[in-house]
Parts: sequence; structure tokens; C-alpha cells
Amino acid sequence: MSERTRTTSGSPFEATFGFARAVREGNRIIVAGTGPVEPDGSTTPGGAAEQAARCCAIIVAAIEDLGGSAADVVRTRMLLTDPDDQDAVGAVHAAFFGKAKPAATMAGVAWLCRPEWRVEIEAEAVVIT
Repeated sequence: MSERTRTTSGSPFEATFGFARAVREGNRIIVAGTGPVEPDGSTTPGGAAEQAARCCAIIVAAIEDLGGSAADVVRTRMLLTDPDDQDAVGAVHAAFFGKAKPAATMAGVAWLCRPEWRVEIEAEAVVIT
């Protein structure tokens, strides 16, 4: 039986809603839906590209904290509130995960946790040792 480990990013939603940023079980790392939250709890300023970059940076940090890397990402899901943001978010996704070429989904949603959020991203990684 493998050990389950967790990590946090410090987002206020983690404590309030009762979840971990990421969980590792064996060689699999699952990263929760990640919004553009700054270390002080505020929303990342800027448009969809800036927000997506913040989401991806949080995701990569969580994966690294659990012993993986961006190269280990095998699945991502990008949730957008505006379909006009797909090219900007897709370009950021490629910059962070393009070498890994994960299976990816991009979908439109009516809303996210904060009204100013334009994007939320989740990921899964498999660490090959």
C-alpha cells in the first residue's frame, strides 16, 4: 500500500473549503482546480494570459513539492469564462506543458469561485521513477 501525501499552496479556499492543492498516491499526483490566487489571497491582476500563467505556476510548484515536474503532467483541464480567451490560455498552457503534451480539455463555464477569475486549471501527473 502506498503512502498518500498532500501539499498546499496557501490559497484561502483550501482551508475554507477543506481540500489540498495536490495529492500524491504512489506515482500519481492530482492537482485540484487552481485559480489565479496571489500569495496574499488576492486575484492575479491582468487578463486571461496572466491569470493562466499564475494558475500554471501554482500547479507546477505543487507537483514539484510532491516530487514531480511539469514534464510528468499527463492530463490538464482548463475552464474559461469567456471563449475569446482560448488562444491566450492555450499559449500559456503550451509554454508550461507543451513539451509534456498532456491530454487536455478546454471548456467554457458560466462562473468560477471569484467573479474576476477568467480561468481555472487542474492537472494530473504520473512520476516515472
